[in-house]
Order: sequence, then C-alpha cells, then structure tokens
Amino acid sequence: MEFTEQQVNRYARHILLPEVGGLGQAKLIESRVLVIGAGGLGSPLVLYLAAAGIGTIGIIDDDFVELSNLQRQILYRTADVGKAKIKSAEDAITAINPDVQVEAHLARITAVNAADLINQYDLVADGSDNFKTRFLVNDACFFARVPLVSAAILRFDAQIATYRAFKGLKGQAAGPCYRCLFPEAPPESLVPTCAEAGVLGALCGMMGSFQATEVIKELLGIGESLSGSLIICDGLGADIRKIKVSPDPSCPLCGEAPSIKDLSIHE
Repeated sequence: MEFTEQQVNRYARHILLPEVGGLGQAKLIESRVLVIGAGGLGSPLVLYLAAAGIGTIGIIDDDFVELSNLQRQILYRTADVGKAKIKSAEDAITAINPDVQVEAHLARITAVNAADLINQYDLVADGSDNFKTRFLVNDACFFARVPLVSAAILRFDAQIATYRAFKGLKGQAAGPCYRCLFPEAPPESLVPTCAEAGVLGALCGMMGSFQATEVIKELLGIGESLSGSLIICDGLGADIRKIKVSPDPSCPLCGEAPSIKDLSIHE
C-alpha cells in the first residue's frame, strides 16, 4: 500500500524501526483485532492499538460507564458516566486516530456468538474479568486458529500470555492453550472480583500496554512471542517473572486425545 503524507508523519517512529518498517506498518493498518472487554485492561490496550494504526478494532462489551470505573479505565471521562462503554471507547479511538475503523459490539461474548465473531478477526486480545469468559474465548480462538493475547489482574498482581496452540505466522512451533496452564476454573468463592478485592489502577495501564505490545509483535511475527511463556507481575513487590510453559499432551482441547470438540461445553 502507499502511505499518505499524513500517515508517514503519524507512523514515522514505527517506520524507523527495522523490525516494523513500511511493510510492517502497512500490515498493522490492514489488521483486524478483537478486544474482549473495554475495562481496566481494555482501556489502555485499545488506545495503544489505535495509536499504532491497527486498521480495524472490534470491541465487545455490554457494560455502561460508572464513576468507580474512572480510577483505572482511562478510556472514559466523568462526562461519560452512564454511557455505553463501547460508544465512549469509539469516540476516544476516533479522537486519537480517525483512520481506525471501530466495530462496536454492545453484547457479551457467548457460546452462541463467539465463533462467528472471532472468525472475523486476525487476533483476539482478552481483558475479561472472569474465568467463564476466558475459557470460552480460549476455546473459540483455538477452533478458529486465531492467536489470543490474554491478561488478567487483581489487586497488585497480574499475568499475561499469548495462547497459540498452532503454528505462528512464520512457522513458529505451536504453544500451549489456556487450558494447558489452567485445566479448570477455581470455585467462584475462592477468587474475589476486583469489585470485592480492589485493583491498583496504574497496574492496569501497565498490563494493557504490555498486551498491546504483544498484539503488535504477534501480528508482525517479530521478536520473541509469549506463546510458551507466562509472565507474572507482582506490582507491590516490583517483581516480574517469566515462566516457560509447554503444551499439555492431556489437554482436553489441544492435547493428543481431545474431548472438547466444539463450544457446546459452554452452553
């Protein structure tokens, strides 16, 4: 593709990077990314994806802006309280980069709509706040052969990984899926929500930005993918650990004898 003068100026710092360059930036402009959840993680994530020039950003969220969101969800302003998050998110993205096409889905992702939705995108970034959604998104991405960059956060702790249980763009080996690391969700009574336990707002910004970095790397096939690794962050202790993880041969989804054949398990 040929860049306009405005695009050359906008993306100049990307184009200067040998790992990105003009061809890489063109790839980003042509890419389609779906963001699950426009909350604490989704807010910085979509802002940086828009700034990076991701051509189409899909956002699925059925929530409305509340005053308590503003401590960490930097997509929104006080005047947005009461508005649908995806509408306010669309306005913020357009203000940053009017060339980005926003596909706003005012809904929750479910077993009914997940496959059709995810198949429309090149990559999915999950910032949801519950295990039920994380397992559903993982399974749907596996069946669609769409890479998944997933992050989670609670109080001062966070984690991020890329789940791609199939070969990468440049023939990279298949890694584990989410179920390889977390075979089943813990009982709800053992895992408090952010509303119950709290969350450090600035840490959401850190991890959402980290997600955006990994999304761009995965789309371009540059650097070292987080597929096969799990990063755990202790914000209170300023400690970040990177753990190598391998596919589980007994995984019910991507293992040698899978028992999960479709998304009916989530119905």
